Amino acid sequence: MKVLVSDGLSPRGIEILKKAGLVVDVQTGMSPEELKACVDRYHGLIIRSATKVTSTILELATNLKVIGRAGSGLDNVDKVSATKRGIVVMNTPGGNTVTTAEHTIALMLSLSRQIPQATASMKAGKWEKKRFLGVELYNKTIGIIGIGNIGKQVAKRALALEMNVIGYDPYLNEENAKEMGIGKVELPELFSRSDFITIHTPITAETKNLINQKAIEGMKKGVRIINCARGGIINENDLYGALKSGKVAAAALDVFETEPPGDNPLLRLDNVICTPHLGAATEEAQENVAIAIAEQVADYLINGVIRHAVNFPAVPTEQISRLQPYLTIAEKLGSFASQVFEGGVTEITIEYRGEASELNTAPITIALLKGFLTPILEETVNFVNAPIIAKERGVEVREMKSADAGDYHGTIVLRVKADGKENHLIGTLFSRRDPRIIQINDFPVEIFPEGNMLFIYNNDRPGVIGNIGSLLGKYNINIARMHFGREKEGGMAISVVSIDSPVTQEQIEGLKKLPNILSLKVVTL
Repeated sequence: MKVLVSDGLSPRGIEILKKAGLVVDVQTGMSPEELKACVDRYHGLIIRSATKVTSTILELATNLKVIGRAGSGLDNVDKVSATKRGIVVMNTPGGNTVTTAEHTIALMLSLSRQIPQATASMKAGKWEKKRFLGVELYNKTIGIIGIGNIGKQVAKRALALEMNVIGYDPYLNEENAKEMGIGKVELPELFSRSDFITIHTPITAETKNLINQKAIEGMKKGVRIINCARGGIINENDLYGALKSGKVAAAALDVFETEPPGDNPLLRLDNVICTPHLGAATEEAQENVAIAIAEQVADYLINGVIRHAVNFPAVPTEQISRLQPYLTIAEKLGSFASQVFEGGVTEITIEYRGEASELNTAPITIALLKGFLTPILEETVNFVNAPIIAKERGVEVREMKSADAGDYHGTIVLRVKADGKENHLIGTLFSRRDPRIIQINDFPVEIFPEGNMLFIYNNDRPGVIGNIGSLLGKYNINIARMHFGREKEGGMAISVVSIDSPVTQEQIEGLKKLPNILSLKVVTL
């Protein structure tokens, strides 16, 4: 079998592939056209961040069985197209955890003492001792947005520097926060109390432009902001204005909305320090992920063993056809619940009813947990580590089975307990293959769980649906489907609107201001 390595990989990784008996071609820096011309000759493809594996390329990859990413981020792989074609997509989660946390601390120290600016001044032949007055980290408050793997490591190091650590994570419960020595707070409090703010969340509809003008207005004057997560979480125009005015004393950026950032005005400010997406760029991290992905790809191609796959669980081949529809609905149920139910989750209960109770439910439960955790932690979650991550976050997972599925062949009931409240979803398969969500709490619905959706709680009043449709039309956003449910006539109702294109934060705020809209969340499946 043949493997193409299209981005830089440590020689140790190449050696592992060859020792396994695989034929390895290393061709870095290929254009999309060059990759299209040769991809059909390979059974495995190993990439980093440079190669873009699009649906067009995958259409030509007739022999491809596995794509391995030496790293965690998979923004450059069309995972949906790969899954449809039965191509396993693997990554190396956790390979950049320590190195990104260390880079965050390095940037924070550089901000506090203006080290890059002082270095540049000295190299220009100056001795400006009074100009570069710094601030101490001791006893300062650091606010960490996102307490996932990297956020935890940043907190650990900040505590060692004797800083006061507070954190915001909608899925973090109080018990876990106390164990880590973190004060759990909501975003407004984090903004108002923090001397330093660092971001460690994925980029989603909820986190895009999370740090904007309104958020900055609620921060301390002189706050310092660090971003080693994803470009786009900070509104760069709003940050520029705050840095110019002095509201934000300084910023350290490892990521940008467009990379390379080109002629970005932030780069011209003296109170901005920046690095070219170096969060994972250490010798140790590069070597570790190269070895890991080489071993994973070789193990799959030679032995058929799936490890750290983001789109396939480790299921015996003979069970895949029967389990696949339930794996799909389970993952979608988990993802939907994660995006609409709020609070620090302490318990997840999954009940399999009817036909579903007769299956090997272990991989289905894992698929549901992966779906639930992915919107929170993005690329660090896969079918191997999802149960471990749930346990680490203090989430108790329970399974139940029942022979009675009512009017359906089989259903999956998902109950999520968070902050003392319990919410639930019910999913099923139409024609034993098409996933549907048929109940949200006490609201009967029939939702196609796919694409971009708006999940709305509203008062059951005339004109609500028309107002939503009119405003979306004004935004030039096409409605694919609309699903409705209500408790009783004139009471509370839910509206789930499937749309053909994403909505901006400004459009979300416009929809929230419509009459009788109680709350709105964006869901992406």
